[in-house]
Amino acid sequence: MSTQTYPATPEPLWRPDPGRVAGARITRFHAFAARHHGAPDPAPGDADPVAGYAALHRWSVTELDAFWRAVADWFAVDFAAPPERALADPAMPGARWFPGATLNYAEHALRAGREPGQAAGPALLCVDERQRPEAVSWEQLRHRVGSLAAALRRLGVRPGDRVSGYLPNIPEAVVALLASAAVGAVWTSCAPDFGARSVLDRFAQVEPVVLITVDGYRYGGKEHDRRETVAELRRELPSLRAVIHVPLLGTPAPEGTLEWADLTADAVEPEFTQVPFDHPLWVLYSSGTTGLPKAIVQSQGGILLEHLKQLGLHCDLGPGDRLFWYTSTGWMMWNFLVSGLLTGTTVVLYDGSPGHPATDAQWRIAERTRATVFGTSAAYVMACAKAGLRPGRDLDLSATRCVATTGSPLPPDGFRWLHEAVRPDLWIASVSGGTDVCSCFAGAVPTLPVYVGELQAPCLGTDLRSWDPAGEPLVDEVGELVVTTPMPSMPLRFWNDPDGTRYHESYFDTYPGVWRHGDWITLTARGTVVIHGRSDSTLNRQGVRMGSADIYEVVERLPQIQESLVLGVEEPDGGYWMPLFVRLAPGAVLDDALRDTIRRTLREQLSPRHVPDEILAIEAVPHTLTGKRLEVPVKRLLQGTPLEKAVNAGSVDDLAALRFFERLGRQRATVSGSDYGE
Repeated sequence: MSTQTYPATPEPLWRPDPGRVAGARITRFHAFAARHHGAPDPAPGDADPVAGYAALHRWSVTELDAFWRAVADWFAVDFAAPPERALADPAMPGARWFPGATLNYAEHALRAGREPGQAAGPALLCVDERQRPEAVSWEQLRHRVGSLAAALRRLGVRPGDRVSGYLPNIPEAVVALLASAAVGAVWTSCAPDFGARSVLDRFAQVEPVVLITVDGYRYGGKEHDRRETVAELRRELPSLRAVIHVPLLGTPAPEGTLEWADLTADAVEPEFTQVPFDHPLWVLYSSGTTGLPKAIVQSQGGILLEHLKQLGLHCDLGPGDRLFWYTSTGWMMWNFLVSGLLTGTTVVLYDGSPGHPATDAQWRIAERTRATVFGTSAAYVMACAKAGLRPGRDLDLSATRCVATTGSPLPPDGFRWLHEAVRPDLWIASVSGGTDVCSCFAGAVPTLPVYVGELQAPCLGTDLRSWDPAGEPLVDEVGELVVTTPMPSMPLRFWNDPDGTRYHESYFDTYPGVWRHGDWITLTARGTVVIHGRSDSTLNRQGVRMGSADIYEVVERLPQIQESLVLGVEEPDGGYWMPLFVRLAPGAVLDDALRDTIRRTLREQLSPRHVPDEILAIEAVPHTLTGKRLEVPVKRLLQGTPLEKAVNAGSVDDLAALRFFERLGRQRATVSGSDYGE
């Protein structure tokens, strides 16, 4: 797929010092699991952290029952009714976790505010574009959740009912999620930059009984009024019994709605409904680029254990730490961020533009909130690099020990820039997972070295493999990302998919009984992971598979290119057309000289196969609402599929950007492909 090779012993960009390895929570967990649950003994003095993690990981995916019991015991999960065992049925789909157990996610998220020594610092630090952090204490958060949960019960909300939020990343959204979980209701949210059609495509599927909504939001230095959108949601969601008004812009509550302040003013200790381990916690949505978004149902217990493992062990978070991840309530990373509370960590909420008033906005938030772990997108890191920022020189980031990236693969230049422009001892954690599991398949491990362009390792409890089309494992070669054993946060089901057909088709059709995620990956002999992009948009020339991420990394390093989109289009006559579309930097011109530079650079740094058939300038690269490039829908447009069938319009950040590709697809339907070659 790529000419990139993975030497057996490259020099790591960063290696944790012995003190960090010894003090990491995952190191202490390993010793605990060895003493009490049969895990392999750690190496004396952590002499070889790489081998030690490999042994722990191997145990975690071959002894699933023992591993997940160890996680529950280590984090002192409070089962109101104890489980019979951790894993009663390992079948995928349909694995049965912790049968007989009852618990409550919200109770665990708030217990740091109840028990001495479990919290250090506030529960929430809330920041908007003015960048003045405001704290919410654990006691304040508990009382607001208790007050709202009591109000929801008075409104008739019962376990299994859906509560929806049309809210930005503000403390009210956290309170609403936790109050819903406390009642046993099912939470679901969309960000207020989603239009009415996008929201209805999601909420109408689950028929919420309560809608909690703002009157508008602030973004990019401007106020955005959403009252008309809210009115449309109220008209089009007949299941609603109540609407709760959050006056973010200060407007009065519309007629027939309830005031947020009236429902959260009482200092009430929350009451937690104990629910079965597999009781639904929330519904997340796929990007929905073609057809309705998948409504993904995940469980209270599954998310609780998966996020304790991911945040407490892999991100090494606990009391005294602060977690800031740039996200919105329409993306799974917001749910993941809120789960930082499970570990007693202070969660930093930022409501605003990622680059307002300047490109360094996120770094300034990390500085002002003293964020321990700062999560952002690979695209933001590359934008900072292109802008020539030096945050390590210009800001006090001494509290930030880890910068994590997700959303797309972090290019090698992004690793190097973070290492040089922030500081050399920074732990860089490129992570990869999905909304489907609301977690990571591979990424952060605080005890392992970091290699340029590579994720550190598969995560504990995740039997991550690279497979060829026949289901044979691959090492140091590109294959399909598969997971061969169940994870507790895998979906219970999709909403309105009673026989599980859509769920099965989404993950289990290619390899029966094995989760196929739809990414191309390489697992190296050293145990690291390389993500190459989506397998359903993979380039394939003369049978050689190539990842779009490899091309983006090379092309977007050129100063004349801001962003790019590459596609492989199968043609009716058996031909194959691979165009590269580029959004130019201000002042740049796509002339023959720049085209030659792009071709030469791809040929030299990747291979002749990576050189596109044509290079075209575009005004904008279209994305999903969560920032992913729309490779597959654009490919369909270029094959002549009408726009309304190629993409769900409500899932796109800039529908006008797709019109160009629709027109080009029509032209290609009437002109021979050879006329388009360069």
